[in-house]
Amino acid sequence: MNLNQNPSPFHWSGRKSDQIDYWHQAVETIANLNIRQDSSDKIGILGYSSEEGVIRNQGRTGTIEGPSVIRKMLGAIALHLPEGLPILDYGDIFTLDQDMESSHDAITQITYDLLSSNHFPVLLGGGHDLAFAHGRGVLNYVGEKNEKLGIINLDAHFDLRPLVKEKGHSGSPFLQLAEEFPNDFHFLALGIQRAANPRSLFETAERLKAKYIVMEEFRLHNWEFIQEQILWFIDSVDKIYLSIDMDGFSSAFAPGVSAPSPMGFNPQIAFKVFELIVKSDKLISMDVVELNPQFDQDNATARLAARAVEYIVRKKFVTQ
Repeated sequence: MNLNQNPSPFHWSGRKSDQIDYWHQAVETIANLNIRQDSSDKIGILGYSSEEGVIRNQGRTGTIEGPSVIRKMLGAIALHLPEGLPILDYGDIFTLDQDMESSHDAITQITYDLLSSNHFPVLLGGGHDLAFAHGRGVLNYVGEKNEKLGIINLDAHFDLRPLVKEKGHSGSPFLQLAEEFPNDFHFLALGIQRAANPRSLFETAERLKAKYIVMEEFRLHNWEFIQEQILWFIDSVDKIYLSIDMDGFSSAFAPGVSAPSPMGFNPQIAFKVFELIVKSDKLISMDVVELNPQFDQDNATARLAARAVEYIVRKKFVTQ
């Protein structure tokens, strides 16, 4: 069953220039998941055009449009990557007839294939259930190399909720990873809000030996403590997979999400964390999830998601 929708060049647009000055001018759209196999560094973009996991988690719908809108905002950003670094858009994986599990299987395999062919995967959601499929692919890849993966999640929620009728959803991806990889689950959550997570989820986090920093402590004035905790976690693993849930940001900055909150973190602290992670030289894959364009205001959330992607990729590939 083919669940891939080929990328559209129309999703990549922006200011015209005689030189390659903007992302939309540099991105190559690749049809039929024809993953480039050469050994050079590459950026591989894959969208997850699905909201089934959000529906199962009783969230508000609209995330299905997230990947295309992030592409639009990203395309207009000035390009500051090394000349000749391929930026390859492999299109979207969608969900057919509520069969989210088949979508997840496809994403897991594609993530593994991207990593195996020297891509830096950038996955665009879609619901946060993407993290199960994405993380499983990264764990499969890292496991073959006998390396230890650390998962860092910027989010208001643990996303360690139990399955519903034995099915995953946008609130369960990291519990699913912990259950499938019980000896290889190393997790740090940043920005956890007590009002959004019942006591049972804190107990689950403790049982799984997950690390976390609650929202009250995830502030710029507390940077020395935050930095120490993140560096300790990074030092304890070989590779990092980063997941950014847009609902972790305050709704003042990110109104267009499935579960908005006025008490989230601000971009300044998040981008300091991004830089710290990238500087470790251990980041091998990332995703941005839960953009809901139907509730966005002047594309503020989409622009923030795009800026996060651009910043991380630039810091990873530009040495100066």
